[in-house]
Amino acid sequence: MQNQVTASARRTIFSELTTNAVSSGPPERIVTPLPVPGKATAPTVPQAAWGLHVALFLTGFGAFLNLNATQPLLPLFRGVFQASELAVSLTVSAAAFAVALAAPVAGLIADLLGRKRVIVGAMLGTALGTVLAATAQTLPQLIGWRFLQGVFVPGVAAVVMAYVSEESPAATVGRTMATYVTGSVVGGFAGRFLNGVVAAHWSWRAGFVLLGAATFFSAGITAWRLPPSTAFVRQGTPAGLLRTLGRHLHNTRLLALYAVGMTVLLSLVATFTYVNFYLADPPFHLGPSGLAALFTVYLVGAAITPISGRLIDRWGGRRALLGAVSFSAIGILLTLVPRLPVVVLGLTLLSSGVFACQAAASSGVGQAAGQARSSAAGLYVSVYYFGGTLGSIVPGLFWTATGWPGCVAFILAIQLLTAWIAYAWWDG
Repeated sequence: MQNQVTASARRTIFSELTTNAVSSGPPERIVTPLPVPGKATAPTVPQAAWGLHVALFLTGFGAFLNLNATQPLLPLFRGVFQASELAVSLTVSAAAFAVALAAPVAGLIADLLGRKRVIVGAMLGTALGTVLAATAQTLPQLIGWRFLQGVFVPGVAAVVMAYVSEESPAATVGRTMATYVTGSVVGGFAGRFLNGVVAAHWSWRAGFVLLGAATFFSAGITAWRLPPSTAFVRQGTPAGLLRTLGRHLHNTRLLALYAVGMTVLLSLVATFTYVNFYLADPPFHLGPSGLAALFTVYLVGAAITPISGRLIDRWGGRRALLGAVSFSAIGILLTLVPRLPVVVLGLTLLSSGVFACQAAASSGVGQAAGQARSSAAGLYVSVYYFGGTLGSIVPGLFWTATGWPGCVAFILAIQLLTAWIAYAWWDG
């Protein structure tokens, strides 16, 4: 009975904080949990709200600080390792491919063991892989350590989606998920920016050490402040979970969300991998610091993502996503204008649209799955990062044949495919 009272009280708190904490003002009312004899009472709503949103933000920040951190270094690696553009782009695709492979397993583990312990453990593993990347002496070694980094990321990306969908009221899932997505956006910017600046002034190895230390710090805050799950239900045996995966693959709405996620990340990775070569060459001639500064456009996306979360809750995921894809398509076309300010504007529109798409698709997975949400999220993350893998490799063929205009044509076609899938198959 005492455990039931405690779980009920925590659930009430979570409902209040996700509804009120995302607004601009303080919560409308304070909910005090029922006292349980012999046990400390749960924190008040403002305390819990602060801890939840800081933890979700830093969880996204720490997980995605490292994933694409080599993008501004690709022209540098081209010279350091005397390798082709396609070869050095494998430092991006190796991590994305590892995420795609590991995500279903991470989802299954979280459905058996719970959410928070898997999230924290995965962040620590990501930090270790980042530090080890600094020891690489050859390009294949660096690619190998990057693969190891990617193995741990799904333990955050997939499991947080299940955690939010379980613990947050349905009416505020979009806004709560947007807190995590905003953290991942800021982390993605910080990783690229810091790696580029440190490489320009010291060495690329020092950048990986710095990012690894920041990830360890984020993991510590997540372990301290992320509230334990109150609605998690263990999903039985591994064999039963495998049968559940089969049911997910027959869920039309889930399949549409998976396809949207894959094409969204494909367009983002394709853009921000090969635009580095475009801007490093004439007439732009940007070096590592300049390419790193380019990723400040992510900060606009970080500001827009919470707003998109509210629009998702109000309009529905499909309508919000179709509008966001339109902005992305305009953005990629603007990059064809050979003026740096126009290119930056285009990248800003594209990235902001992609982050809104990501929030819309990821917030719908748990609701579409119904049960075994972590394994459903694991499949989403797997397909999502398979798109990221393709995004760092396939455009290389267009780059070799026609340069940046060919990459733009490919990316625009993928964006149109995203819109069609959402319009035709997503009923949310």
